[in-house]
Amino acid sequence: MLHLIEDALIDSTKLVPFLFLTYLVMEYLEHRTGEHARKLIRRPGAVDAGRSPRRRSARSLAAPVIGGLLGALPQCGFSAAASNLYAGRVITLGTLMAIYLSTSDEMLPILVSEQAPAGMILKILAGKAVIGMAAGLAVDLLCRKGDGNQEGIRDICEQEHCHCEKGILRSALSHTVKIAFFILAVNLGLNLVLHYLGEDALGNLILNRPIAGPVLAGLVGLIPNCAGSVAITQLYLAGTMGLGAAMAGLLAGSGVGVLVLFRVNHDRRENLKILGLLYAIGVAAGIAMEWIGIA
Repeated sequence: MLHLIEDALIDSTKLVPFLFLTYLVMEYLEHRTGEHARKLIRRPGAVDAGRSPRRRSARSLAAPVIGGLLGALPQCGFSAAASNLYAGRVITLGTLMAIYLSTSDEMLPILVSEQAPAGMILKILAGKAVIGMAAGLAVDLLCRKGDGNQEGIRDICEQEHCHCEKGILRSALSHTVKIAFFILAVNLGLNLVLHYLGEDALGNLILNRPIAGPVLAGLVGLIPNCAGSVAITQLYLAGTMGLGAAMAGLLAGSGVGVLVLFRVNHDRRENLKILGLLYAIGVAAGIAMEWIGIA
């Protein structure tokens, strides 16, 4: 039990710097920036009379691509930051999906520590990033939701009663503490479940199941902490999970991103749609890889 509590504390504590910096930036944007800065952070694809159609199009394409690249960085915190930025309507849904899908979470450190071939590591990272970029671009093309602004940031502050008028440092710290305790409680519960269920049971459910494997692995990937990516990566390296199933779980896994999204974005129906879309893209990509025969 002490070991599980320690793991939950470590997983939650290492997110705090990312959460604090994200909230600090959002508070600064709310309190200090003028119209010029608001235009700089406007969501790609927003209509701007002073910007040519070509520049607007280029900006729309750039955000999910950049999000897909940044999401591949080996840390749990970026998806949490993206959730806060989306709740504040600073980034688009496509950019959020690109970050969620490409997030490597604990996968990369485990692959490196297990001395996996460099070629394998690069191909998996590149595959996740490319799928994330492509899906993000498609989502933004099919589902644009108006102009980006800071009203969402203000809504978060009002819902959380963070007393923003007393300074951005205090407000950002208030947001961070509330989210960190929420994540700690959920991480502890999930670690208990995974401890008593066991990774061997997960492997038996997924091994040699062409379609059911990615479907089940995607559900494991949705576990909203680093444990999901840890379990999937270890099962893949042990040979108890194929690449298609592993990619389905790793694509659907966004670390604590979805958990933070449900905490800060109060449109529950929208959150469930995002969760379903994330799962569907991950499973579809995993099944497609198995059918094509990518190994």
